[in-house]
Amino acid sequence: MTVVRAAITQTTWTGDKESMIAKHEQMARAAAADGAQVICFQELFYGPYFGIIEDAKYYEYAETIPGPTVDRFQALARELNLVMVLPIYEEAMPGLYYNTAVVIDADGTNLGRYRKHHIPNLPQFWEKFYFRPGNGGYPVFDTAVGKIGVYICYDRHFPEGWRELGLNGAQIVFNPSATKPGLSNRLWELEQPAAAAANQYFIGANNRVGTESDEFGDQAVTFYGSSYFVDPRGNYVGDVASPDQSEIVIRDLDLDVLREVRNAWQFYRDRRPETYTATVTQ
Repeated sequence: MTVVRAAITQTTWTGDKESMIAKHEQMARAAAADGAQVICFQELFYGPYFGIIEDAKYYEYAETIPGPTVDRFQALARELNLVMVLPIYEEAMPGLYYNTAVVIDADGTNLGRYRKHHIPNLPQFWEKFYFRPGNGGYPVFDTAVGKIGVYICYDRHFPEGWRELGLNGAQIVFNPSATKPGLSNRLWELEQPAAAAANQYFIGANNRVGTESDEFGDQAVTFYGSSYFVDPRGNYVGDVASPDQSEIVIRDLDLDVLREVRNAWQFYRDRRPETYTATVTQ
C-alpha cells in the first residue's frame, strides 16, 4: 500500500505580506510535525484576495520565479523534507503577471509552475485586471510523493483541464481557491468530487476563510473555507473543514486505490477523443 499523507490549508488574511508568509511557514512546520509529506497553500497565499477591486497598487505583490518567496520556501521544503505547492502572484516581466502555483520537491528543488488558465472577470473577481491567462499547458510534476497537478480556483469550472491533468498522469491534483458564498456554494460541493471520479485521481480543494474588511471595507466578501480531499471514486476523505476557522486539513491518501478504480471503470480506455471535435473548435 502506497499512502501519502497530504495537507491543505485554509486561513485568514493577516493584514501584511510578511506575517502571512510567516503564518504559512508555521502551518508547514505543523503539518510536517504531524507527518505530512506534501502541502498546498490557498490561492495567492501571501496576500489578500485583491480581485475584489481593480487597483494597480496590488501589482506590488507580484514576484519573479525564482524570487524571494519561492527561495524561502525551497529552503523550508528541504529542511522539512516536505513537497510544497505555493500559489503566488508571478511577475514574468514588468507588466506581465500570472496567477501561478510553484511546485517544490521535498529536497527543495523547484520543479516548475502551473499558470491559471481561466481568468474570471465579474463583480468582486476582477482578475483580468491582474492576470494574463496561463500559457504553460497542464503540467504534472514528478515529486517525492507521486505525480502532482494543479488547477487554480476558477479553472475548476472547466472539465477539459481536469482531463488534461489525468491524461498527463496526475495522481493528486490540488485546487487552491478563493471562493465566496453565492452561486459557487453548490458547485464547490459538486465539481471536485465529480472531477475526481471522472478522471480517477485524488483532489485536494482548499478555500480561504474570513472577511478581508480591513483591506476592502464594504466591498469585502466572506470566504467560506470548507476545504476537503476527495478520492478517485468522488468520496470525501475524512471530514470537510470548517466554514470559518483557520485549519490545516491532513489526510492519508492511498495511491493504490487509483489502480483499483481505473481497472474497474475503464474511462481512459473507452474515451473517444476523435469524436470530440466541437470541444476544441468552438
